[in-house]
Amino acid sequence: MSGRKREFSGNINKIILVGNPNVGKSVIFGLLTGRYVTVSNYPGTTVEVTHGFSSFNKRKHLVIDTPGINYLIPLSEDEKVTRDILMDEKDGVIVQVADSKNLKRALLISTQLSEAGLPYVLALNMLDEAKSRGFSIDDKKLAEILGVDVVPTIAIQRKGIDRLKGCLHHPKKSNSLFRYSDHIEKAIKLLSHLIPSSNFSKRFLSLMILSGDESLKEWMGKTFSQEKKSEINSIVTETQTYFTEPLRTVINRKRLQKVDEIVGATSTKEKATRSRLSDFFDVITMHPLWGLITLFGVLYLTYQFVGNFGAQISVDFLEETIFGQYINPWTKKIIEFLFPVKIIQEFLIGEYGIITVALTYAIALILPIVTTFFIAFSILEDTGYLPRLAVMVNKIFKMMGLNGKAILPMVLGLGCATMATMTTRILGSKKEKVLVTLLLALGVPCSAQLGVILGILGILSFKAVLIWGGAVILVLFGVGFLASIVIPGKGSDFILELPPIRKPQLSNIFIKTMARIEWYLKEAVPLFILGTIVLFIFDKSGILRLIEFIASPVVVGFLGLPAKATEAFIIGFLRRDYGAAGLFFMVKTGALNPIQMVVGLVTLTLFVPCIANYFMIVKERGFKISLGIISFIFPFAFLVGGILNFILIRLGISL
Repeated sequence: MSGRKREFSGNINKIILVGNPNVGKSVIFGLLTGRYVTVSNYPGTTVEVTHGFSSFNKRKHLVIDTPGINYLIPLSEDEKVTRDILMDEKDGVIVQVADSKNLKRALLISTQLSEAGLPYVLALNMLDEAKSRGFSIDDKKLAEILGVDVVPTIAIQRKGIDRLKGCLHHPKKSNSLFRYSDHIEKAIKLLSHLIPSSNFSKRFLSLMILSGDESLKEWMGKTFSQEKKSEINSIVTETQTYFTEPLRTVINRKRLQKVDEIVGATSTKEKATRSRLSDFFDVITMHPLWGLITLFGVLYLTYQFVGNFGAQISVDFLEETIFGQYINPWTKKIIEFLFPVKIIQEFLIGEYGIITVALTYAIALILPIVTTFFIAFSILEDTGYLPRLAVMVNKIFKMMGLNGKAILPMVLGLGCATMATMTTRILGSKKEKVLVTLLLALGVPCSAQLGVILGILGILSFKAVLIWGGAVILVLFGVGFLASIVIPGKGSDFILELPPIRKPQLSNIFIKTMARIEWYLKEAVPLFILGTIVLFIFDKSGILRLIEFIASPVVVGFLGLPAKATEAFIIGFLRRDYGAAGLFFMVKTGALNPIQMVVGLVTLTLFVPCIANYFMIVKERGFKISLGIISFIFPFAFLVGGILNFILIRLGISL
């Protein structure tokens, strides 16, 4: 709080974006700042806050995108960070981004911002979706009641953004204050005399204290003497005697009553103008039977796009034509001319050369695959399909003792397991967090690895695809079910708001895909180079042959793979997709038969997480739990791969 080191400081105008989760804050943030942003942890927490610079209204601004909240009395670390930013950042202009079709939920935050005495502008976002659901909002009347500027916006279409920027020049403090019961008003008056001036109004801080905000303990300990804290506690205790319910409930009920009055005065609900096509998709995507058929259809189209177009047509063109005929031959001649020393030539263009292996793998093999996968994933995100998938499989996840929210990190894990591990903090219990972290590390391939896997599967038969997918899914649910019994604790209810089915926006897909490609190039390529250097050193020092010899009984004897496949597991710990790329290269050179391909893919999918994900597990769950997860996954992956190899060979299954 006020005693904590501030991350955002300096003489610059600050714009702080707040709002409920999934209201379009990030889209508006992108429109205000462009692409050049910074993401860092808020001091003393694991919560990431995004900030970037922008220039308009003849001023330079620092724009801060805070974590989504539902209330200013925090129930999670994310909400506490947002509350602390609002409390610490003086002279900041607040933009509350609201989902127009969920006005009641948004106004609950608005009333608290008003009570806090903070200048803010209300951006009524997603007006098109509200209209499609039959909602009509009188923004002028709403502005009159709240006493602040209210700007209708459709962020994904850039509508209302210029007007929003204009309103930020002279933001207003709300005059929409209301009275509580006489006993609470008396307590507010008494507490206000004891509370020092701060960014929040004394009235709002009094209400926070009366509501029993536990997160204020640190601030109160630094602000008040023991005598004043005793006096504050006496006021709270005495006020509570007048009510049979907790003061927090009494205060919240009054706020909700006020919100209902504002909603009733400013919005109307008419017959929705949703298209029959949207209703049709809503039904089939969440139906127990048709939802599964839809899921298989989505997976098949993704498989064809990524596995056929991305991994075969695009890879063949880049690897064989661009790199094979032009880049590598010309580079070899240049390197041999510039560096006549053999060891340098081998380091750059040899069997484990940075150019011939690292860059060829990263650009020619992996980049076209992950690009097509990023496009497919962005389309699924933009249509609103992923939350519906979560609803459809919720009952299945319940069998593993998981909160339904656990589906969201699992889906996000298909993008990046490292970031998905961080999002497990949305789960309510330690059991859920540990269990989902285990499943993410065990068998949820990240987008880059999954893209390469789909590329390899594109070469194989559909039977091979079913065997790989069936084995991984069976292991995930089997381990999840058993772990839910072993790990103590309970699950909790699943609450998820469904966005409407949308027509994907080409601009959104392009922006998301380019951002992810940029992330891949910045994070993956350096690790590809590092992994190649490690292999080069291991090869020249003889360590690689020693590891292959030691691992031979397992890799060759148990898994039935060539000894060279050991390399894929070594570098797979640096980057999962780099390990998959090693198998992909062996597939293209004919070093693996179909059974070996499937066994290798299953083993590598279940293999230890990449080093970045491992560090995140240590950070989120602690060293002891992270060590336990790795100690389980490492032998278990080889055990599953060996059993699968035995079954396929013993049953004589041809792929």
